[in-house]
Amino acid sequence: MRRICGLAVALTLAVFWGATLQERHAAAQENTGVITGTVTSGAGAEAGVWVIAETDDLETVYRKIVVTDDDGRFLLPELPEATYDIWVRGYGLVDSQPLELSPGANVTLTASVAATPQEAAQVYPSNYWLSLIDLPDAHEFPGTGEDGNGINEQLQSQSEWINVLKGCQRCHQVGNERTRVVPDVDDFDSTIAAWDDRTQRGQRGSLMSSFITQFGRQRGLEMVADWSERIAAGAVPPAPPRPSGIERNVVITQWNWGDNVAFVHDEVSTDKRNPRVNANGPIYGVDIGNDFLLITDPNVHQSSMLKIPLRVERSTVPSMFQTEGFKAWRDFGEEAVWNDPANPHNPMLDAEGRVWLTTRVQGVNNPAWCREGSDNPYAQYYPVDRAGRHTGYYDPKTEEFELIHTCFGTHHLQFAEDDSDTLYFSGGGQVVGWLDTKMYDATGDEIASQGWCPTVLDTNGDGTITKPWNEPVRRGEEAEFDPALDTRIIAGAYGVITNPLDNAVWLVSDRYPGELVRLDPGDNPPESCISELYTVPAEHGYRTRGLDVDRNGILWAALAGSSHFASFDRSKCTVFNGPSVRDGRQCDDGWNFYKVPGPDFAGTNIGTDFHYYNWVDQFNTLGLGENVPIANGSSSDSLLALLPETGEWVVMRVPYPHGFHSRGLDGRIDDPDGGWKGRGVYATYGADAAWHVEGGPVEPGNLVRFQIRPHPLAN
Repeated sequence: MRRICGLAVALTLAVFWGATLQERHAAAQENTGVITGTVTSGAGAEAGVWVIAETDDLETVYRKIVVTDDDGRFLLPELPEATYDIWVRGYGLVDSQPLELSPGANVTLTASVAATPQEAAQVYPSNYWLSLIDLPDAHEFPGTGEDGNGINEQLQSQSEWINVLKGCQRCHQVGNERTRVVPDVDDFDSTIAAWDDRTQRGQRGSLMSSFITQFGRQRGLEMVADWSERIAAGAVPPAPPRPSGIERNVVITQWNWGDNVAFVHDEVSTDKRNPRVNANGPIYGVDIGNDFLLITDPNVHQSSMLKIPLRVERSTVPSMFQTEGFKAWRDFGEEAVWNDPANPHNPMLDAEGRVWLTTRVQGVNNPAWCREGSDNPYAQYYPVDRAGRHTGYYDPKTEEFELIHTCFGTHHLQFAEDDSDTLYFSGGGQVVGWLDTKMYDATGDEIASQGWCPTVLDTNGDGTITKPWNEPVRRGEEAEFDPALDTRIIAGAYGVITNPLDNAVWLVSDRYPGELVRLDPGDNPPESCISELYTVPAEHGYRTRGLDVDRNGILWAALAGSSHFASFDRSKCTVFNGPSVRDGRQCDDGWNFYKVPGPDFAGTNIGTDFHYYNWVDQFNTLGLGENVPIANGSSSDSLLALLPETGEWVVMRVPYPHGFHSRGLDGRIDDPDGGWKGRGVYATYGADAAWHVEGGPVEPGNLVRFQIRPHPLAN
């Protein structure tokens, strides 16, 4: 069962690209209609509430969302010619009845004040509902196991329990209606039994079940069951603040893309190094669930999907998702709605506008030239037997995919600002890999164009890395450390970025409490490669997820566990080698922490929001200034911009549809002289279950553009 909801999925590329870029841009300029008005209720003018315009008259479902000013006035700008449903959503209100309006209308919208706290709370973000959950007390840790207090013995602190709970939010919000409500609870003997059942269903049931087990299964089930029962009995979270100040200047535009089961991991609009690349062009995303490249043209409001190929028959490469033998879904029964042998993860544009991807090209076993016994110098230094994902690109000019086998695994990818346009990758497990894209373009030689290094610390302090080295220990084993040797570490890298000041490669790991790893490839890799480790001080924050850098070389990492933004300044460090660096705590002074706004778990100072990733607006694509770090509020339906000089937060909330579980984001400048209309930041609904979005299992995901105008009535 697939409902596409207005998407032009079956468009041929000839039709999709039939209009020239200039024609598409001209069409956009012609559709500059506005709808204006005022929002009032029995309490008077309603300031800081959202006015939502939605239409399905275009090639894709289209929405525009703005915030009212101090007097309840609003202006919906740049509306394409269509008939819109217009309504109001705001904290303290119930949604108003939609009115059908067209550009040019001026209207008074009448809102209703919520009659009860329960009624008002239905539009609160999921992290507010999560704040009602009852955690084990701090004094109950470390856990004593099933025969003790029921808490897993591996959990040493309340923070580690929270870290496991936050881990559930890698895939979806915890606290939205689809998670906090147990609709079939009457079919079971208890709410605990209902939760036990629901965490085992569907293609991701085994993963959900493993997270419950990490708590200590029974103790974890008791926690979520108690939470659901109290909510069913009428418990409500505190009310969020309405948008204020700059937040009222935010303009949100949405386009449907993907289908109702799309798992859209990330989007990309431009080259991170130059936000003018692909100006006014299409936006690209990857559906990791079913191997699609998504394409949305925001000028003509048209979305399309292209299947990402492999070098081998698709049937010969297994999906990341269990495709049979799972307990039936609540909504889809025994249907396997995801099947992704290509398993695309992250897109990135180069200077030519090509869309580079991390994607499988064939099975996981590497060819001989990656392995021990090869004459490949990288394989001789550190052979690699398997790679779960590789790379390639889509060229919009030729409308073709180019697939490239890498010996190392890939996850995220980023271009360096060097002469080779080197593309670096995270996800290599034991190694960090790269591709010299200039060499590949010139030669087509995927062997000669790639390289990799293991991550090894200079713990003997001699300034170089030499074999043999201390090897990583497995969990539960005692570390054997020889100070006369260097020390190899497994970075477990999730994200990657290069520093524009020196092109050093930085990696981030989300294992508790969090780690940054710096790799300097040197002049003669792999022999010249040398790494550094910096561990997050767990007493200040934990669980690094995203990673980016500003133009001053400062690293920024969203801490998903403790709900902080953290910066790291290596220039404050003085120790880079020797035995003391092996735990990564030699430069705690390099860290700064910024608490993210929103509710805390009861009895703690730990926020409930989850931050899947983060990004730094190096070039003022949003309008808040250069080098502004932005965290994904993946459980608060928002993007969270930090103004570093003042410490002020700008919360850019997406009020509809609920379920804005964003993963990555980027910004683009379409017209540097066009004011706020020529700039914007893009993100996507990226939940690992698209049907968690408000509207349920028929609702597809959305591409979202954020813009900031000078004031709430600017056109």
